[in-house]
Amino acid sequence: MTETTLDWLALSRGALDRVGERRRDDAWLTEAWADARTRAFAIDHGKVLIRPDPALVLLGPDQAPEGERYLLGVDEDGVAYFAVAAPLPAIEGTEPAGLRGVGALLSDRDAGLLTQAVALQNWHETHAYCPRHGAPTTPASAGHTRVCPVDGAEQFPRTDPAVIMLVHDDERMLLASSANWPMRRASVLAGFVEVGESLEQAVAREVYEEVGIRVHDCRYLGSQPWPLPRSLMLGFFARAEEGQELRVDGEEIMSARWYTRAELLAATESGELLLPGRISIARQLIERWYGGELPGDW
Repeated sequence: MTETTLDWLALSRGALDRVGERRRDDAWLTEAWADARTRAFAIDHGKVLIRPDPALVLLGPDQAPEGERYLLGVDEDGVAYFAVAAPLPAIEGTEPAGLRGVGALLSDRDAGLLTQAVALQNWHETHAYCPRHGAPTTPASAGHTRVCPVDGAEQFPRTDPAVIMLVHDDERMLLASSANWPMRRASVLAGFVEVGESLEQAVAREVYEEVGIRVHDCRYLGSQPWPLPRSLMLGFFARAEEGQELRVDGEEIMSARWYTRAELLAATESGELLLPGRISIARQLIERWYGGELPGDW
């Protein structure tokens, strides 16, 4: 088991320059949208059109539907990419899909584009009003802010940090089942970071609250956006102190058990245990501890 950072995370693969300095440059934005090389795709409640490859369906500005535009970035050839919040057009040979279904299958570029677009659209759909005045806000900065018409205050996209941790004692790792999951599903523990709390403190608190285990030696392994709706998942290994008994909280967690590597392989091969999909950082943490790929997922 190595504790270097994770090499591959499905939703952390953005390949573009986000060109934040261009978001308020109206002349540049107008020129970019008029450029025939510019690529755009429609997004509707988190769904986009996908080709069989799979790949995003990218359109020229003259083919893109009308709607709010989000500037996503520029590639190394100077091509700009936009998402457009609009109903999906009818294009033969394509089908609608969401981030959870195709995020791990897309190219680095397309995975990054879709992750960012889903995050932005989720935010716009749930933050249409000023929290201070209740007035309807308007999109600005190429889709990266919203502005209150009363006092001009800007609202920025919200991201909620959450820790996700694989608890182990070298020879065994801990998997738990949520109260809301079907039988056989299990994963590592996770929870949101509270105000005034460090990431390491959040790891220790969440583990103790959910399964009654004290941990130490928290090691960071990587992060991944999870815009469903607005989380940033920060992955850790945490070592359990010796001589402790599991005590599940009975609310968020209904069951938990330790697995050796041999037990983990046998349980996944038999179908007794279903692990998270490869799009999740949870799966990458589990396979890092195990030392290779494991069969089956949700």
